[in-house]
Amino acid sequence: MPRTRQTRRTVKRVTRATVVLALLLTVGGYIALRHSVPVLEPSSCAAGATGATGATVALNVSQAGIAATIAAVAERHALPRRAVTIAYATALQESKLTNLPSGDLDSVGVFQQRPSEGWGSTKQLKDPVYATTKFFAALARVRNYQGIPVYRAAQAVQRSADGYAYNQYTPVAQRMSRAFTGALPHAVWCWYPGAVGRPRLAAAGRGLVHAFGPLRVGQYTDPALAVRVPHPAGGWAVAGWLVSHAGAYGIRHVSYEGYQWLTGHGTSGWTAVKAASRAKAPAGTVVFG
Repeated sequence: MPRTRQTRRTVKRVTRATVVLALLLTVGGYIALRHSVPVLEPSSCAAGATGATGATVALNVSQAGIAATIAAVAERHALPRRAVTIAYATALQESKLTNLPSGDLDSVGVFQQRPSEGWGSTKQLKDPVYATTKFFAALARVRNYQGIPVYRAAQAVQRSADGYAYNQYTPVAQRMSRAFTGALPHAVWCWYPGAVGRPRLAAAGRGLVHAFGPLRVGQYTDPALAVRVPHPAGGWAVAGWLVSHAGAYGIRHVSYEGYQWLTGHGTSGWTAVKAASRAKAPAGTVVFG
């Protein structure tokens, strides 16, 4: 039966609507894939600017923990933020910022480094601190890595089949590096629905030292600990590490420079604490418990 003019108009409208819907679904799926964020994950994290005009990057808790660890290793070795940006772009491309147990051939870990190519043993490379340390050591040997494009610096370290693939992650890596290195204060927060488990603060302190190197971690109150930090940005890097590992160590609160993060209000991010109600923590310390 031949279609009438009205029928053809209706079909066109339906077809256009279908195409628009398909495009929206495709773009949404692409964004979720780029950030590797399960859409309905109950525990999640965010990194970036806050407020109405803030641009944040959504991460799952595991990704945020690895991102915080990469920033910690950079802080330990006094590396510039550019190095962290390059590391993030590399890790997002290689593993979606996940500590993979295996990969192509004998590749393993966050950066998919290969034991057969001298990066270290499989066991060593499964430790994000070790893997990041090796990555940065190789990056430091790249001539002018701070001045060349991110993807070229990443490719000089990784020597992958498609070096330009790292370029797609440069914008998100730049936003993340500002947050996790502390260049942007109180810019990393997570939320954990329900209880986070039994506090293991001493273990959290050991984890901090493993990632950041020698830090002065001591008793503040019972049961809170205080971490002495060398400078404000380093303090926010420590705070980001604690928040993103709160579920693993049963951390319920973190405070620094007049701001606090509470497990039960994690979706609100960091909130300013009125001066009159602040605990008398020594200057330059991150308190957690």
